[in-house]
Amino acid sequence: MAATVRQLLQAKGGSVVTVSPQATVFEALEAMAKHDIGALLVTDESGLRGIFSERDYARKIVLMGRFSRDTKVEEVMSTDLVTIAPEATVAECMNLMTHHRIRHLPVLDKGVLVGVISIGDVVKAIMSQQELMISELESYITGSR
Repeated sequence: MAATVRQLLQAKGGSVVTVSPQATVFEALEAMAKHDIGALLVTDESGLRGIFSERDYARKIVLMGRFSRDTKVEEVMSTDLVTIAPEATVAECMNLMTHHRIRHLPVLDKGVLVGVISIGDVVKAIMSQQELMISELESYITGSR
């Protein structure tokens, strides 16, 4: 049976680090450093508004000569979001991430933000699935099953 996004979230914990659209880019970078993550989901009272990543910082602040202390997250966040549902499979996550060239997928359950899946989470899950399959095949081949 294929692992689902819900199982991935249960294994890693469902905590999501968010930032307000009104926060400065500098504040967002501080939060990313504190939590050792590469992206923050941008939320307000209406829900998920966007995502701010290291890529946004490099391309929209550094390369454009802007200043992180003077720029609001909402000015540079990515708003063309790709999301996934908890019932989706890990393979579907990988396909979406590869197709859209993204590293983070917000998880929405009936429109409510419940977590975020990173490319690292997906790779780890796929590796675990492969290790289990190899172990089962070895047991089958050697007859120790």
